[in-house]
Amino acid sequence: MGSILTFLIILSVLILVHELGHFWSAKRHGIKIEEFGFGYPPRLFGSKIGDTVYSLNLLPFGGFVRMLGEDQAAGNRSFFVQKKSVRMLVLLAGVTMNFLLGVVLFGAIYTKLGIPEPVDYLTVTNVIPGSPAEQAGIKAEDRITGFKDSQEFIDYINQNRGVTVKLTIVYSDVTQIVEVVPRQASDTPEGQGALGVAITNIDFVQYPLWQRPFRGMALGVKEAFAWGREILKALGQTVARLIQGEKPQDVAGPVGIYQISKSAGEQGLLAVFQFTGILSINLAILNLLPLPALDGGRLVFVIIEAVFRRRVKPRFEQAIHLVGMVLLIGFMVLITVNDIHRLVAL
Repeated sequence: MGSILTFLIILSVLILVHELGHFWSAKRHGIKIEEFGFGYPPRLFGSKIGDTVYSLNLLPFGGFVRMLGEDQAAGNRSFFVQKKSVRMLVLLAGVTMNFLLGVVLFGAIYTKLGIPEPVDYLTVTNVIPGSPAEQAGIKAEDRITGFKDSQEFIDYINQNRGVTVKLTIVYSDVTQIVEVVPRQASDTPEGQGALGVAITNIDFVQYPLWQRPFRGMALGVKEAFAWGREILKALGQTVARLIQGEKPQDVAGPVGIYQISKSAGEQGLLAVFQFTGILSINLAILNLLPLPALDGGRLVFVIIEAVFRRRVKPRFEQAIHLVGMVLLIGFMVLITVNDIHRLVAL
């Protein structure tokens, strides 16, 4: 039950944040919001505040915003009659909010853990069983001092294969000298190093607490853009496989997302934050794709209007978005079937 709740909360937060972006932007530009719904119909109850109905609906998956005149003119407060720049801002507000949510969540993670930066020591992240490092008593989380970065340490060890070397190890503020003999190249198993350790010169620096949110947010922006690049790259590879007639194996639908959210929930709150942040950026990018029924698809029609100085007939645009929605739902069903097939195969 807990994993299902985690999944529903993540999905609801992502959709609600997206819809809040449209809501705030539309309100700011004087567009009438007929309904802001929490969850999806059928409606359980609603209350009208001002000229907007705020409703609570039966299906607990995020929410929706219904603006006046989304597809045709219905007065000067309808979305349809707004300037092109206003319509673009309203359409972009949802993906902007999803991107900002990712930034905030990554910032919260780094505020808690500290800011990852290069440091003047090396941290052991893994020790291979049976390796010289394990035999010498080196453990994960030990710190090795005396080297400016990982490469200097690797070069030093490789230059002294078969020779006893002394390493200064710090753990829990205790400093000790450890003697270890790096393996000769001929005695080193494939995929391992001479000592059999994994190291990094990046550590979480604990700045004063008041600084961490600001540093975390700045790092969160970089992290969000980095994930955005990775998502676009993966999306391009998926499209290329589809064009070549291959069935992509690394695309997840609702069932796959549920499985990942369940795993994240088992790892703790920070893992949930990270997964939600990645998913939020993914949602922002997908919504910007120039596909009918998505925000990006609606933007395309506004751009066409700006370029050709005439509006596409509303009925034609509605038909295109309807077809797009049907295709997207069909694609989602296929992905879900693939998710279930993979789970059954396991």
